[in-house]
Amino acid sequence: MCGIAGIFNFSNCIPVEQHRLEQMISPLHHRGPDGYGFFCKEHIGLAHARLSIIDLESGWQPIHNEDKSLWIIFNGEIFNYRELRPELEKKGHHFYTNSDTEVIIHLYEEYGENCCEHMNGQFAIAIYDANERSLFLARDRMGIRPLFYTFHDGKLLFASEVKSLFAGDATLPRQINPTVLSEIFTFWMPCWEDTIFEGIKQLLPGHCMKVAGNGTVAFQEYWDIPFRDSTEHYLSKNDAADHLKELLINSIQLRLRADVPVGAYLSGGLDSSAITSLIRHYTANPLKTFSVTFKDKVYDERHEQLEMVKFLNTDHHTVDCSYKKIAEAFPDVIWHTETPILRTAPTPLFLLSGLVRKNKYKVVLTGEGADEIFGGYDIFKEAKIRAFIRKFPNSEQRPLLLKRLYPYLALSPTKSAEYARIFFDTNADVEKDPFYGHRPRWKTTERTKVFLSDDLLHSVQIDPLEKIATYYQAKLKGCDYFTRAQYIESKVLLANYLLSSQGDRMAMANSVEGRFPFLDHRIVEFASQLPPTYKMKVLNEKYILKKAMRGLLPESIKTRKKQPYMAPDILSFFGEGPPEYLEYYLSDKMIADTNIFKPKAVKQLIAKCAKNTRQGFRENMAFVGILSTQILYNKFIRNFKIDIHGTLPNTKVLF
Repeated sequence: MCGIAGIFNFSNCIPVEQHRLEQMISPLHHRGPDGYGFFCKEHIGLAHARLSIIDLESGWQPIHNEDKSLWIIFNGEIFNYRELRPELEKKGHHFYTNSDTEVIIHLYEEYGENCCEHMNGQFAIAIYDANERSLFLARDRMGIRPLFYTFHDGKLLFASEVKSLFAGDATLPRQINPTVLSEIFTFWMPCWEDTIFEGIKQLLPGHCMKVAGNGTVAFQEYWDIPFRDSTEHYLSKNDAADHLKELLINSIQLRLRADVPVGAYLSGGLDSSAITSLIRHYTANPLKTFSVTFKDKVYDERHEQLEMVKFLNTDHHTVDCSYKKIAEAFPDVIWHTETPILRTAPTPLFLLSGLVRKNKYKVVLTGEGADEIFGGYDIFKEAKIRAFIRKFPNSEQRPLLLKRLYPYLALSPTKSAEYARIFFDTNADVEKDPFYGHRPRWKTTERTKVFLSDDLLHSVQIDPLEKIATYYQAKLKGCDYFTRAQYIESKVLLANYLLSSQGDRMAMANSVEGRFPFLDHRIVEFASQLPPTYKMKVLNEKYILKKAMRGLLPESIKTRKKQPYMAPDILSFFGEGPPEYLEYYLSDKMIADTNIFKPKAVKQLIAKCAKNTRQGFRENMAFVGILSTQILYNKFIRNFKIDIHGTLPNTKVLF
């Protein structure tokens, strides 16, 4: 894992200076603390911050091909590089390192822009072709690794994080994008390629782009989740479970490839427990596990974690999160997320990766992705219940089914049958609405917009619901409601929040690489071919995964009611007394100066939170969203500053 950055000038008259690259790569030190590499040649400049995991001695980047006409910088891992290398050598390619990075550049030589189709990995790639005078950028299929870019003043700037772009060019405008903020206060995250910063875009998952020297750009989607008609059955449940188990074992074995120790996160839920158990039973990898626990028992899962630790006999380590710890770390979390967030959930994961690094580990396997591809979330269960109620409106099971939703929430919308009926809109048209499964959630989140200022709302260029329909409606055509919900959850929530704000950013903040066995593209493709009944049998979520794990987990772990990972929100900031910075970011003056939120409404919310820390969904999301936006504005718009102290250590410069 690493950090990458670069500049591509569209004029040969303006050379790229190394000090500019140093400015860009310096803020990515946390992504690659082991050293830096640079390539400068006239109009192109590439910079790399290295986290040494594979080929510790010779794997320094940038890396070139045989005649030095191609140069690459790369963030991520290609897990099948050992299988790809001999195939490339047979075709006449010569290697000078043992790294997975060099495999990519020879794949590009051999297959051009189709090189990504051959790779099993998580990656953000930049390849400069000196003969064509072009730049090729690509991002992995599911969006595990980030890649941001902007066009400004006759050049393309790109990097692993936005702060690197701002550091590389002081003239680059830094402004909040009102439309994207409106999306975040609707969906929890941006819904497409735009970011919270005006003019800064992300390269979408499964996409590549090629930029010519004259500035022309060509985008290509090389992969998408291949859902098919769910009525077609081609494997029995037993055969499907056996095949899934084989794929998972191989995926884990590939993701344990490293020249450094590899650990695992263990939350106590089904997904991380499955990964950890398969490591124990099917590899020789020493098993060191890491968990988050909470002082607040509502969020704590230490009992289940310890049950798995005892079952697998792992070397286990925990970080215990108090309200105070979450509040203290929150501003640093926003510096790394580079986007407003509506929940504090990334913060304990930030503290957890710190624990991993403290134990001298650089790599962990985690269970992200299983809920999306195997139908594990309550949102899928909710859609199924709503569809049943619409089909059988007079069923006596109706109130009982609604009460089975969200039993772990203190303020569950199912406490009242009549309120639940209205909340879940059980009369909605399941066939005609492409976003049927997500409407109740979005409706709840959208209520936080009452705190946005009139000026900001007037600046929103397109309604978030119209925007998401523009981009995804055609993709969802012909899919059943369950598959549609899975697709949106995978493309929006997973890619733009879970793998970003909770995944890459929180791990890399402490120089830790997360690897995700469930997101091996072969597993995603296999899962997308299964009918919904294989994923949710009646209301038993992730049924096929549980079946695949028979005999490998305690029965109590397999059958426990799903409790999604959450963290205390308002309680973190008021439960043990407000942190000192709260007054600064939420003062009347600061709220008025940013002009993003309504001062009076914010003041009333703060008073309400201070009086009673147990609040509802809207208040929790609104408070965290307001605070995170104010912190972001201060750190990136008002007071953005990157300091480079002296010469960067362990630097290699190539020309």
